[in-house]
Amino acid sequence: MESITVMVSPEPTRTRLLAIGDGRDVLKAVLPPVSCAHPRAVVTVLEGLSLWTQRRLSVVLAVDEEAPSFCDSTDLCDVLGYGTRSLHFEVGVAVRQTRRARRRIDGVADFRDLRVLRAEVER
Repeated sequence: MESITVMVSPEPTRTRLLAIGDGRDVLKAVLPPVSCAHPRAVVTVLEGLSLWTQRRLSVVLAVDEEAPSFCDSTDLCDVLGYGTRSLHFEVGVAVRQTRRARRRIDGVADFRDLRVLRAEVER
């Protein structure tokens, strides 16, 4: 049974989640920004997904160089900014490159940048 990798991308106007398991997307979500959520909301979502799938998750937290405050507002990072571990998941922090202007794509959202981060973390 292959593990599930979850990419979490906190942004000023939204939070994107992309979960990939067994070579396919198992969850895509675009949620309100973390600033609008309960401090344990992200952790609770990840724990719930882990329990639902009965697998430990590998979480990639995509943060911007300029805005690492996401680590301060959740329990996904320790005081030094490194990813944390729990019974249900292990977090790795990836610094996202500044993105160029992109085209609007129909559908839930564009997740290509998160797929690239996943490939970099798995090397």
